[in-house]
Amino acid sequence: MAMPERFSADALRQFGSTLLQRAGLEADKADSVAATLVDGDLLGHDTHGLALLAPYVKELEKGSMAKSGQPEVLSERAAALAWDGRRLPGPWLVHQGIDALIPKARDYGTASLTIHHSHHIACLAAYLLRATQEGFMMILASSDPAVQSVAPFGGTQAVFTPNPIAAGIPTSGTPFLVDISASITTNGMSNRLHKAGKQFEEEWLIDGAGHPSRDPAVLAATPPGTILPLGGLSAGHKGFGLAVLIEALTGGLSGFGRADPAAGWGATVFMSLYDPSAFGGEQDFKRQMDHIAQACRSNPPRPGVGQVRMPGDRGMQRRAEQLAQGVALHPTIAPMLREAGAAYDLEFPATLG
Repeated sequence: MAMPERFSADALRQFGSTLLQRAGLEADKADSVAATLVDGDLLGHDTHGLALLAPYVKELEKGSMAKSGQPEVLSERAAALAWDGRRLPGPWLVHQGIDALIPKARDYGTASLTIHHSHHIACLAAYLLRATQEGFMMILASSDPAVQSVAPFGGTQAVFTPNPIAAGIPTSGTPFLVDISASITTNGMSNRLHKAGKQFEEEWLIDGAGHPSRDPAVLAATPPGTILPLGGLSAGHKGFGLAVLIEALTGGLSGFGRADPAAGWGATVFMSLYDPSAFGGEQDFKRQMDHIAQACRSNPPRPGVGQVRMPGDRGMQRRAEQLAQGVALHPTIAPMLREAGAAYDLEFPATLG
């Protein structure tokens, strides 16, 4: 098997920011978006990292992503905020949101923000380290009211997006980075396999008539198939329940969701920070989390498993390795970015070594 091509993380960030700026995005926003996309690849979430850069450029070209400006504050109380993101870049909006919530969470112990009319926010895990490094626990959830690809449990017609939810949890060592979705797989992975003519290893989809399928092509058929909720055919009521919760946190609390006319590919976002020192205390919080980490990591593994890992362990390991050795991009990404760069007379970075 050929070794993957590796690229400097700094060079990828610079390329991404320059490309976005040449497509019209303000410099501070371009820097934030590029850094967030590279962070996604560093953590191993390669369907939600630089794989999104060329689609974001197309959104800027079409005018579907705003190139400048600020979010509109719709509501603000001591520990609660609501913004209209005005179709601004999602990664920049989420980082602005963290900036806004940190002082409020320090003062009040917790603070929450909803954003509607955000553009797409990429990899949720990419934001969590900012919170855990400041000592906060963070919850982040997202839905896209303009897209439907997941049916409710027992149904055949899509209502939801995969509806990701993430949690950053500080410990005395490596933080827990939970990044999951209410569906059994994502649109990004389904699209990647469909383009490659491949199928899932298990029946994670149903066709338009409700029959189980491994083939992502059913999502583009007529009538369209759907992605199954987390738990699949037998326990999908669990993912369905999680999807409903995320809809309430995002569309419900923000006041804009699936009951409204679609506003284009994007996100409705919920985020919340929690300061453990305002509850049972920071040291006791970490003592409890450290105990959980030890109990899980030292757990006797089942056959075929080397060691039990906590959520985020592999991502943090990948991140450290790739910062040292270079980012190993999925084979589909570099050709796509070379093409996107060429349209703006911008050369893609050379491989390392």
